Amino acid sequence: MPSEMSLEQFFARLWDDYTAMTPQASRIHDALVADGETIVNDHVAFRTFDRGPVRLADLEPHLLALGYTRLEPYDFEAKKLRAWGYLPPRENQPRVFLSELKCRELSARAQEIIDELVAQIDPARIDSPEVMWAGRLWETPTWGEYRTLAEESEYAAWLSIIGLRANHFTISVNHLRHHDTLEKLLAKVESLGLGINASGGRIKGSPEVLLEQASTLADRMPFTFSGGRVEEIPTCYYEFARRYPDADGRLYQGFVAASADRIFESTDARPDHAG
Repeated sequence: MPSEMSLEQFFARLWDDYTAMTPQASRIHDALVADGETIVNDHVAFRTFDRGPVRLADLEPHLLALGYTRLEPYDFEAKKLRAWGYLPPRENQPRVFLSELKCRELSARAQEIIDELVAQIDPARIDSPEVMWAGRLWETPTWGEYRTLAEESEYAAWLSIIGLRANHFTISVNHLRHHDTLEKLLAKVESLGLGINASGGRIKGSPEVLLEQASTLADRMPFTFSGGRVEEIPTCYYEFARRYPDADGRLYQGFVAASADRIFESTDARPDHAG
């Protein structure tokens, strides 16, 4: 059973791990605070495999123990993913988006690589909520294994080297006073010299679908693969979301699959959609 941990403690630990991998997030956060903004986290997202002891169903109990409730499922056919959105116990706490790779839809060789990774996981590690920022729970793959996965799924390749941790945090534009549109916020981010994910447009979604989203391109860092080869790899990114009220005047709580599909590409190894 998941051990007791407050939601505030959970996100503080998660943020510390995330910003260590994503220095741009601290730069953006601090620059906005310096402008007099109060940062509210709209949601955090996690990635995992649907194999071994780290399936979505294995990780979900940690969210439920924190008071989260399932909102709705999502399916990303082209990227071979399924996901659930989760609502927090109280307003102004972060939503959670948890996705998993449908490994069976990959080639036999790619599945073999993933199975070799997840076979190394100590199942006892999954019992603690700390698994959500544990990183890689297996030995480092080789460059060749990473490239094999990347040819079929950038998501699988990323997960093989980055492991379990927050893939991104998300600034709620609704709570910003000065940068109260995505256009203003992206201009601020670009003034810091950071790139924007322009896949599907710099701003994904619209007021009509009740959610607008945008994101940076992932930070990059040198990574030593098994065998000693060093390559620069994408780590994590920062997202920005603005929600709109529905017909009943309630702020939309879910996610838009078509937009999320493009947001996933923020961690592509060789993005061709910098903006």
